[in-house]
Amino acid sequence: MYIWERKGWPNLTWDEQHLAPMLIHAHREQSRLLGKMEALGFELQDKTCLETLTSDIVESSAIEGEKLDSDQVRSSIARRLGMDIAGLVPADRNVEGIVEMMLDATQRYATPLTEERLFDWHAALFPTGRSGMHIIHVANWRDDAGGPMQVVSGPIGREEVHYEAPPARQIPTEIMYFLNWFNESGKSDPLLAAGLGHLWFVTIHPFDDGNGRVARTIADMILARGEQSAQRSYSMSAQIHEERKDYYRILERTQKASLDITAWQEWFLGCLTRAVGEAQKLLDAAILKARFWDRFNKEPLNERQIKVLRRVMDNFEGKLTSSKWAKIGKCSQDTAGRDIADLIKRGALKKDSGGGRSTSYSIILEQKK
Repeated sequence: MYIWERKGWPNLTWDEQHLAPMLIHAHREQSRLLGKMEALGFELQDKTCLETLTSDIVESSAIEGEKLDSDQVRSSIARRLGMDIAGLVPADRNVEGIVEMMLDATQRYATPLTEERLFDWHAALFPTGRSGMHIIHVANWRDDAGGPMQVVSGPIGREEVHYEAPPARQIPTEIMYFLNWFNESGKSDPLLAAGLGHLWFVTIHPFDDGNGRVARTIADMILARGEQSAQRSYSMSAQIHEERKDYYRILERTQKASLDITAWQEWFLGCLTRAVGEAQKLLDAAILKARFWDRFNKEPLNERQIKVLRRVMDNFEGKLTSSKWAKIGKCSQDTAGRDIADLIKRGALKKDSGGGRSTSYSIILEQKK
């Protein structure tokens, strides 16, 4: 028996006393992160929000096995939010669609969720009317003409059914209950409401495809509403993708259990807390970088030094040597040596242990007091 078949559905419950310590911890970590965000300058806040939204969209699609180009996603978000960033690239229709859905949810979090809005999101997800090579019902509920909606895995002929959704004829009623709860929700803690909204929608599974992505978008919308902020500073989808085996395991177990979803809420709170923790690490690193550049405001570095240091900070493998400096900076070995010597003198670089031809250097992000 699936959860939606049980008497009392969709009145899902959980043990608040059991969840209280985790909920308090999650709120504390969330507040710490939001406090750090507020302490940043507007430019760094916008950059963090851009990277978070990019990660959320790319990783939510990756959970479903779809690989999006992160540069296209980032460019699409930046254009829609009016951000001035370098290296904008054109985006495919499917990228533009999922970006449009995410921004509609997180930027307009206070606007009621309706059937029409869900249909708009679905149409944005599938602009060609197809999922892969298959024609699907776009901007409409599934009709189960090909049989019941099932989540399966395994080779053809030996499929394992993990879940079967409510019959298509029940969807209008199921969605009515869900939307009434969503638009009137305010009594539940927003973190628990996000977990409930995610589980409830993906259990109804109202579309032919895209249910997981819409469910995660709904959770993000509830979180934004709870924070009363359109700025996203952590990515639930990135953390879910990291823990996707556990995600599918707890989802299947919950959908085959009772109306008590304490175990699901416990997992969701833990995943959210870990997502916030990862975001804090990235934000701490961003703050260190910002402080690093502030040290050289009065006596700026030359363009070549800035270019190489940014490359080393953002995306660099291996150790920094004078020959790599010359290659990245497109300069001679002698010029690279002078750049490096100047940065060592000014406290931006240090020579690593070792010497000779293997001499390498590391950035000093934070000066010792």
